[in-house]
Amino acid sequence: MKTFTAILGLLASGNSALGALQQVTSFGTNPSNLQMYISVPSALPTNPAIIVALHPCGGTASQWYSGTRLPSYSDSLGFILIYPQTTKYSNCWDVNNAGSLTHGGNGDALGIISMVDYTLQKYNGNKSKVYVMGGSSGAMMSNVMVGSYPDVFEAGAAYSGTAFACFAGSMSDPTPFGANQTCAQGLSHTLQEWARFVYNAYPGYTGKRPRFLVAHGLSDYLVRPQCAYEQLKQWSAVLGVSNTQNVTGSQVEQGSQYTKLVYGDDTQLVGYMGQGVGHIAPVVETVLLKFFKLMS
Repeated sequence: MKTFTAILGLLASGNSALGALQQVTSFGTNPSNLQMYISVPSALPTNPAIIVALHPCGGTASQWYSGTRLPSYSDSLGFILIYPQTTKYSNCWDVNNAGSLTHGGNGDALGIISMVDYTLQKYNGNKSKVYVMGGSSGAMMSNVMVGSYPDVFEAGAAYSGTAFACFAGSMSDPTPFGANQTCAQGLSHTLQEWARFVYNAYPGYTGKRPRFLVAHGLSDYLVRPQCAYEQLKQWSAVLGVSNTQNVTGSQVEQGSQYTKLVYGDDTQLVGYMGQGVGHIAPVVETVLLKFFKLMS
């Protein structure tokens, strides 16, 4: 099995001609001492959209920046990219502690929200077009962000992640290499139980809920495929949509090896399960950006 560093290195090798990634050293409340990096397109439109991109375990902001083609789309489509970075838990995100799993709490989640607020204010960003995506631990944290802060994000995407609160209360590091493997091996709850975790993160919230995309490999032995199905159960309950059809073969935008799980009309929730795909499920930028409604 390739290490996270090796995977990121392979991803980076095909994406060398990118714009500048700059560090922001003062951006507001930051209880877990995260680092903030940002990429702003050369031609900045009025009220730009913002995508928060969260690196995997063992990764860094710069590696994740180089690991997808989102920076090149940022320049052509005019959205801002925020790359948070953590150095705790072997560079894995805080997805187990109550602070991040609670609206207005603390932990990594609050630091990331401070980055979003800073960017919205400095660049006159569009509050209705803020998104989050990530791979592996970053995918787990993407679930956390849309669960704890549904009022901030329009949509999210998880590439090989786990459901919101799947690691809740774990006393070991929230990583696939930690002592507690219950979550990453496919912890199961009912739709209603998963939804209750989300509702309890922000009691009394009645606003809209972020749309969500799940991509996962059926040959992922680090974060098991069942984790994807549990995410889909959770968000289908929260969003009030059910699985209406499954599409396979050449019609699947993510790739012909994927099965597309369509919920409702596929604008609120969609899953992509890849035959022979391991860890981490690749980001297909056009699929992601179309789901985010940032490109047609």
